[in-house]
Amino acid sequence: MTGAKYIKLLGLVLGVAALNVVVLSPGLLGVQIGGSALETASGVALLVASALAALYGSYVILLKQPVAVPVKQLQTHEDYAEALAYYRRVKALEEDISLALEQMERIRKKKETLLGVLGQRFDPNELSYKKFSSVVHEVEKLFYLNVRSVLNRLNAFDESEFKRLASRKSAPFSQKLLEEKANVYNDYLAFVKSSVGTNEEILLKLDKLLLEISRLDSLEPGDIDDMPCMQEIDTLIKQTKLYRQ
Repeated sequence: MTGAKYIKLLGLVLGVAALNVVVLSPGLLGVQIGGSALETASGVALLVASALAALYGSYVILLKQPVAVPVKQLQTHEDYAEALAYYRRVKALEEDISLALEQMERIRKKKETLLGVLGQRFDPNELSYKKFSSVVHEVEKLFYLNVRSVLNRLNAFDESEFKRLASRKSAPFSQKLLEEKANVYNDYLAFVKSSVGTNEEILLKLDKLLLEISRLDSLEPGDIDDMPCMQEIDTLIKQTKLYRQ
C-alpha cells in the first residue's frame, strides 16, 4: 500500500469515527440508542451507514482499479504523478514509470533549490535573476512536455494485447504478423525509456546550472549566454522544439 493510500484510509476512518462521536456523544448531539424510538432508529441508521461508508471507502482506496486520467485534464504536478502511477501496474513499464515518478520529485526540489540560490545571489529585479529564472521555468516546461508525450503514447497502449503477446497466446497468427505486433509494442516501451532518459539529461543540466551559479563571484548579464551550461540548455530546448514541429 502506498503512503497516499494510507493517508486516505486513515482520513476515512477518522472522519467516520468523528461523525459518530459528534452524533452519539451525550455532551454533543446526544442521540441515544435505547432512548426514544426516533433516536434509536436514527442511531442505528447512523451506525449502519457508517459501516457501509467505511467498507465501500476501503474498497475504493485499496482494491478498486484506478482509471487512466485524460491527458488534456492534467495541470498540476500531482495530476501528472497520478496519471503516470496508473501505468506502474504494467510489469514491463514498472521500472521506467517508477523512475519517471522519482524524476518528477527531483525536478520539483531542484527548481526550488535553484530559485532559492538565485534569490540569495541576485535581486529579483535584476536582469541576471530574470534570465536564470526564465531558463529554469523553460526547462521545467520541457520536462513536463516529455511526461505529457509519454502519457499520450501510453493512452494508446493496449495492455491486454501486450499481455497476450508476452504470454504467446496470439495464435493462430503467422510468425511475421506476431513479430510486427511485437515491434509495435516494443516501440511503446522504447519511447518511454527514451523520454525518461531525456528527462534525466534535463535534471543533469539543472545540476550543472546550479553548480555554475554557485561558483559565480561577479557576472554581467551579457555573460550569462556564454556560460557552458546555459548553452547546453539552449541547445536542448531548440532541438526539442524542432523535433516537436
